[in-house]
Amino acid sequence: MSLKGDNMPGKKSVLLAYILWLFGGIFGVHHFYLRRDKHAFVWWSTLGGFGIGWLGEVFRIPRYVRDANEDPTYMQELVKRMIQNKKPPFSMNRFTGMLMVGYSWGQMMMLAVPPDEFWGINFRYLNNLIPLVAALGVWTVGNIGRERGNFKWPLIAAYAVYPLRYYIYDESVWFTLMVLASALAFDSFSKEWRRTPTKRRHVLKRLAILAVCAGLYLGLWCSYLYFHGTITDSEGDEVPVYEALHHFFTSPWWLDVKQCLIDTYQYAQHHGWYEVWKQIIDLSDPHGEQNAYKVLGLGRDASQQEITSRWRKLSRENHPDKAKPENRREAQEKFMEIQKAYEILSSSKHRRSRRNKKDNSDE
Repeated sequence: MSLKGDNMPGKKSVLLAYILWLFGGIFGVHHFYLRRDKHAFVWWSTLGGFGIGWLGEVFRIPRYVRDANEDPTYMQELVKRMIQNKKPPFSMNRFTGMLMVGYSWGQMMMLAVPPDEFWGINFRYLNNLIPLVAALGVWTVGNIGRERGNFKWPLIAAYAVYPLRYYIYDESVWFTLMVLASALAFDSFSKEWRRTPTKRRHVLKRLAILAVCAGLYLGLWCSYLYFHGTITDSEGDEVPVYEALHHFFTSPWWLDVKQCLIDTYQYAQHHGWYEVWKQIIDLSDPHGEQNAYKVLGLGRDASQQEITSRWRKLSRENHPDKAKPENRREAQEKFMEIQKAYEILSSSKHRRSRRNKKDNSDE
């Protein structure tokens, strides 16, 4: 076992670990920083161990940092514990974590399976993966830190208890028994010390692995929401998400948006994406010209003389001094809106005139 000291490369900071724990702890950011990737993913998938685990780490972070830095004193104590105990002693904290994560992941797998046929295929056979995912949750928690274990025993135990679902109709009972058997099998037959340091991987590779795992987990969530989620309409009726999505993609509004996107793509193919971008900027009205023309009641081809004439007329008609006392505030706002519109259009006209003169002089 390595006994590297303070000069080891990439030494971790307790202060930074606490900062990451405070601002991103429920997503496991501090564990990723400390190279505890399994712990980080568990925290991400359960939002900090359902919040309880995140709070409980406030006193354990210094130990995590010493472990990551392979502090000589910490390593000597760890070696002493390994000598005294043939395998890691029972930990209620870790065992509870195995139960909670195994139950959570297994439930998500069960809820992700479509209840009815989809595309003419019955996907209920995927329920046979429930013990696999539950055992994977147990194994992941059991392999955090300086402890590890084989996946075989928790998997066998989960599949051995899984048939109880056909005899015990209370889902929570047979599910709990399945996860409990898997966790006991891991703790009794698989658990051992991690006597060699975890292989160091490049941060990009670690991120890629976590991204794949996150994608699979989010896929279960999406499947659950798609097949089991409902949307409440304005009348209070619940509509399944998959039906609502089907109707959305056949709605007139979406068909118009789709046609607009197609037209934009075709226009870009002929004129280039830069022209599309220019049109988007013009339509967003960054200078407020379109609204100014609307306030003055003029078209975009109006001359400066027409703008000035219209401004004077509207200013006289909407002057606050002519309004009744109870309407004076509204008249004041309208009057200020007219003045603002005139300033915007006059500035735009002046800016374009100056640009045209400059272009002509350059030529």
